[in-house]
Amino acid sequence: MDKEKIKAWIQASRPPFFIATLIPIIIGFLMAKDHGWNGMRFLLVLIACFVVHFVTNIANDYFDYIQGADSGNAIGGSRVIHQDKITLSQLGWAIILLYFIGFIISLYIVFGLRLYGLAPLILFAFFSSLFYVAPPIRYGYHGLGELFVAVNMGPIMVVGTYWVIADKPSWDAFFVSVPVGLMVASILYYQSLPDMGTDESAGKRTLAVRLGKQWSFIVLILWLTIIYLTIIALVATGLLAWPGLLSLMTVPIFLRLIRIVRSTEDWVLLDQHGKYVRMLYFFNGLSIIFGVL
Repeated sequence: MDKEKIKAWIQASRPPFFIATLIPIIIGFLMAKDHGWNGMRFLLVLIACFVVHFVTNIANDYFDYIQGADSGNAIGGSRVIHQDKITLSQLGWAIILLYFIGFIISLYIVFGLRLYGLAPLILFAFFSSLFYVAPPIRYGYHGLGELFVAVNMGPIMVVGTYWVIADKPSWDAFFVSVPVGLMVASILYYQSLPDMGTDESAGKRTLAVRLGKQWSFIVLILWLTIIYLTIIALVATGLLAWPGLLSLMTVPIFLRLIRIVRSTEDWVLLDQHGKYVRMLYFFNGLSIIFGVL
């Protein structure tokens, strides 16, 4: 494989978004510290989660392209098909290969480590990663994308990591995972705002499309506010130590983002400001990590 093809696959994987997977895994791992840190188990979880994240991204490109939602005018996606860097067939084979790798790792986690209770969570994660835009379900086309992402990247990933390390689930891990899931879902929600026009034309009724421009803005404000309130509640109840409140230092970023959205007439231009919502996730995620140390 030549250098340009490797670059194309890296582009298809969308590296800037891998932090969305890394933070919940670290949180789950750190919360299980009293049960001993097993490096091999952590590595298994890390590989499995990154494989599923990667395959979810390229599956979205694959099925969005077929459906017409990832047209030349769309903002989202990796654009590797439109740029003739990777063919549709190559993406299809990569999807099969990555799901197979994830399946093998999951079999070992469930049966090799005898963590049978994890099987429903793993199955949910696998099927929801595929059917986000794949027929016949395509729940991302019906305004449910953010809900499934919040569940997968929050409770399933944090509790799942904790479970693999500690051999049992934890309600504390579940509660701490709530703002994590909400934060990752907020990235997806924000990224859907610039694509409202093309999504609606393709029949992709995302949450933003269903809400319309005015309510989408209101929901964005409420969504990010709830994340802060959830973190404060976790600190107040003792589930997070005081460093969790460092998240409040990101309020200026939150306010800047809201001002940008409010003052931008053409929401297609919001794509260039996506860094702010990712910064909110990164720094709030770090505050939670410090809060569980």
